Amino acid sequence: MTLGRAGGTTRRVKVHDDPAALLSAYPRPIRQLAVTGLGHDQATLLITNRPALPARQVIQSYARRMNIEQRLAEAIQSFSLDALAGAVPLNVDLDVVLSVLAHTTCAALRRRLPGYGSATPDTLQRRFLNTGGIILNRGTEIVVRLNRRTYSPVLRQAHLPETISVPWWEGRTLRYEYA
Repeated sequence: MTLGRAGGTTRRVKVHDDPAALLSAYPRPIRQLAVTGLGHDQATLLITNRPALPARQVIQSYARRMNIEQRLAEAIQSFSLDALAGAVPLNVDLDVVLSVLAHTTCAALRRRLPGYGSATPDTLQRRFLNTGGIILNRGTEIVVRLNRRTYSPVLRQAHLPETISVPWWEGRTLRYEYA
């Protein structure tokens, strides 16, 4: 079977479909699919209780679920989503909102950076966000002058806006430069 992938590419996989597999603690037969060719050393086993669903749809559904789990794992690892402020509900709500916002911002940056479409937030933090620099206040214009780093050319290729008007900051202009 040929499966579509992100970016318009395809992947050829082999699927073994057993519509009558048995589980010791489940009263009815279930459907088990063994999929090879997904880039893992061993076959991926998928189990469903929907025997009429085409194998392609079962695989795509599980792929979406795994993508969500991967993003949650990234949020936990990168933004400590599993260590929220706890005692005060408002703190937990703020922590969750800030974590989601940070994760979304990293995802948007990752999509713009050539070659970093699947980079984790940790990688983005190390290579791009931890860049030092100088902030210059010129009245109505704030200039952020970033130090040159190994990955500066990638930032330049990302087509990030160099000048941004910030309406909630009394209309000041924010501009980025490279030292």
